[in-house]
Amino acid sequence: MPKDELGTLRENMDKAITFLQNEYLSIRTGRAHPGLVSDIKADYYGTPTAIKQLANITIPEGRVIQIAPFDKGALKAMEKAILAANIGMTPQSDGTVIRLTLPELTKARRVELTKILAKKAEEAKVVIRNYRRDAIESLKKQEKASEITEDDLKKLTKDVQDITDGYIKKIDEVYKVKEKEVLED
Repeated sequence: MPKDELGTLRENMDKAITFLQNEYLSIRTGRAHPGLVSDIKADYYGTPTAIKQLANITIPEGRVIQIAPFDKGALKAMEKAILAANIGMTPQSDGTVIRLTLPELTKARRVELTKILAKKAEEAKVVIRNYRRDAIESLKKQEKASEITEDDLKKLTKDVQDITDGYIKKIDEVYKVKEKEVLED
């Protein structure tokens, strides 16, 4: 039973890391990435729909995002949605595709972005610690109910802490990689 809980703990912590990585995709660096616009919702015949479901998003050059809608009727709605999302880029359309050119990031904006990255990393660490707390509480309940021994409780609590430390280290690594990406010229 406790081994299953450790597996569940790892799964939940993996999900937290994946969520953080997905959050980081939406933060603009010096390079174009489809994640910058893919989840922006455009009004498509009265239904808010993510751009990634309405168009093919490509990166023809390092600083350019090209959005080719499957339905040309959605072009104007996507332009409006991109402008409303306030992502720091103005869409340019030729009637068939939308092009977004990423402007150079200023030094001040880069520093501001690293603060946002750090905040998101700290939020992920809090989630990881909450999973640790829940797992330890569950183990204590099992020990109280005589399902596991006191020695098992100590060993499993140490295992939970070791797993938690590993995931906190992973969050720091993900943060450092993204921070480096943001600070590059």
